[in-house]
Amino acid sequence: MRFTPEFLEELRARLPVSEVVGRRVKLKKAGREYKGLSPFQQEKTPSFTVNDQKQFYHDFSTGKHGNIFDFVMETEGCSFPEAVERLAGQAGMALPAVTPDAARQEQRRRTLYDVMELAAKFFADNLASRHGAKARGYLGDRAISPATQLQFRIGYAVGERFALKEYLGAQGIPVEDMVETGLLIGGEDIPVPYDRFRDRVMFPITDFRGRVIAFGGRALEKDVPAKYLNSPETPLFHKGDNLYNLATARQATHNGAPLVVVEGYVDVIAMVTTGFAGSVAPLGTALTENQLALLWKMSDEPILCFDGDKAGQKAMWRAADLAMPHLKPGKSLRFALLPEGQDPDDLARSGGRAAIEEVISAARGLADVIWSREIEGGSYATPERRAALESRIGELTNGIRDEIVRRYYRQDLAERLQRTFAPEGGRGGYVRGNYRGGQSGFGGSESGRRFAPRSAGSGGRFDKRGGPGGGSTLARGPYQAASPQLATSQIMRGQRSAVSRREALILRSLLNHPWLLHDHLEEVAALELAHPEAHKLRAGIIAAFANYSHTDDPASEAERLLAAIEKSGYSKQIQMVDIALTTKDVWAAQSGAANEDVLSTWRQLVALHHKAHALLREKKDAELALGDDASEANMVWLRDVQARLAEMDGTEALIEGFGESSGRFQKSV
Repeated sequence: MRFTPEFLEELRARLPVSEVVGRRVKLKKAGREYKGLSPFQQEKTPSFTVNDQKQFYHDFSTGKHGNIFDFVMETEGCSFPEAVERLAGQAGMALPAVTPDAARQEQRRRTLYDVMELAAKFFADNLASRHGAKARGYLGDRAISPATQLQFRIGYAVGERFALKEYLGAQGIPVEDMVETGLLIGGEDIPVPYDRFRDRVMFPITDFRGRVIAFGGRALEKDVPAKYLNSPETPLFHKGDNLYNLATARQATHNGAPLVVVEGYVDVIAMVTTGFAGSVAPLGTALTENQLALLWKMSDEPILCFDGDKAGQKAMWRAADLAMPHLKPGKSLRFALLPEGQDPDDLARSGGRAAIEEVISAARGLADVIWSREIEGGSYATPERRAALESRIGELTNGIRDEIVRRYYRQDLAERLQRTFAPEGGRGGYVRGNYRGGQSGFGGSESGRRFAPRSAGSGGRFDKRGGPGGGSTLARGPYQAASPQLATSQIMRGQRSAVSRREALILRSLLNHPWLLHDHLEEVAALELAHPEAHKLRAGIIAAFANYSHTDDPASEAERLLAAIEKSGYSKQIQMVDIALTTKDVWAAQSGAANEDVLSTWRQLVALHHKAHALLREKKDAELALGDDASEANMVWLRDVQARLAEMDGTEALIEGFGESSGRFQKSV
């Protein structure tokens, strides 16, 4: 459903942020704003602010920021359309239909939802009747109690060919609707449609709102061809886009429960009754890209739980391969393997919650799984075999679309290679492979550095000559620089590991001129920052700005802000910013600059920053398009984006012209 900007603006006008937030947070008036305790984490001192004039909230403790729609999505774990619908209900506004055709389709879906609800009630009543004795016996054998049966709305489809059809017909439901929802099997070659589900225990499948959209049926007889039978694709149900127990799990994970993916319906039920409410399962297929996207909306690192046999291991590897191209910063998977021969239902019944927790706590990260698969059972006694391993890993990392994640995977797997194949002992002479994109694609611009291996006796410590000794450790991790000079050089740090000059200028401007935050706080909080340390420092600046006492003296205020930030442990990040600013070429970012110069430079910096990120996103789109279709048009598109990015280098130099009000020209002379 689409909502016009006019509709959304009217909704925001009718519902002040303080009214929406006030339903969950106790707010107190503080000048032109409201203050309260953060709804996102426990705290004793209020750091959560609401501004009705600017129509936003900001949580200084977590950095979360947004409008009424963001708040409902964040606190209630719902999608944007759901948030709009809930807020429209509060405001008494009717939801607009985009087109008459869309309105008709929506009404049609509502009718089909009613049909599915009637079917679910029919199956549940059958289970409770004398006809459901056999099904109740099966559920009892699986330790699924009557209370759990009600919780999951489990039912039973009797063995007759037309039982459901006759029941729905008596309710006035047309046969066409029964066929369209997949409840009946019909077609040109079937003159009389009949019930799809017969003599099966029925598991209703719901959407994210809890509406029944499909069924999964478990056969009770052994000689039936399909042990499990799912509804077909319908206007309501697309099995690759849904998960069993989705609605309940989404709320549970929003409340802090781990998100665990298991294989089947009974496994989910066993997990939930054991205490893992955030459990889901695919619907009769291997995990799909759309299901993966659903999982990442609920949790940053879902746990995929597989059987411990070879089939389970292969399924784990398929899921890992599926996820690799789609990884984003903070979004990954963890993998847990069950004891061989046991599924979650078996484990829950034999060992209870403790047995499940033991499996979940041993879950491994995606990088571990990929590395184990590539190296497991292989012999790497020759340089050629090691080169083949490196090449395979390079191909895997090249498939990761996100540039930042790809870089860190290259670094992580390169370090694993180094630890595995670096010679033991020795001084100095190991050179890490030159992992360039043209070969294995491994390491990109960070390749070709020279490292000395860890000495077995020194724990990776080196003396001033680069050999093992009692000096301080020069670098963390398995790689150690061969000299102190190399450890502190730009080569060792790497251009990609440094804060960009533009981000450093933005942060230095805020440090030297904290008065910018009075009018640009929302803008600062929303800026896209590529470097994780820049993210941290930005959060530290905002938190410090919220807590120290403000003055009318800009110099004094800057000193107070800097002192508060350093006291909070951000000295390392400030040092990284200053390292990135190797020259003092932007006058207005420095302390002592006139306010009008600072403001002009700030606007230029932010505008260029937004433009650069937009171009980088377009460049990625152009590269993907060229990879899918190597046409001349896509090549021209990519070259055009690259040319515009190159032009930005010259454009950024224009900000150096600001500063005349501060007397920069005279001071330079």
